[in-house]
Amino acid sequence: MELDPVIHAPTRLQIVSLLAAAEEAEFGFVRDTVGVSDSVLSKHGGALESAGYVAVRKGYVGKRPKTWFKLTDEGRAAFAAYVETLQRIVAPSGLSVVPDRDV
Repeated sequence: MELDPVIHAPTRLQIVSLLAAAEEAEFGFVRDTVGVSDSVLSKHGGALESAGYVAVRKGYVGKRPKTWFKLTDEGRAAFAAYVETLQRIVAPSGLSVVPDRDV
């Protein structure tokens, strides 16, 4: 059992987790939610984009340049596999990374 090294970095895991819950997210929102600097988000966003896990869209809102991140289908599958592997790793402890659906 091996965790995906692209996702495993804590900042990238936070980014992918955030994007898994959204259709698309604006750079500033991701930066502020994850709590990193512009340069750190750019670096990790670039790594996720290079892996094919994140699509980056650039555009304008009025005259202001904006950047949006979107988890690709490949990224969603990789994240699901990551969570499944993590669950298999922690299962012997009796704990779960998957929420209890009965609550």
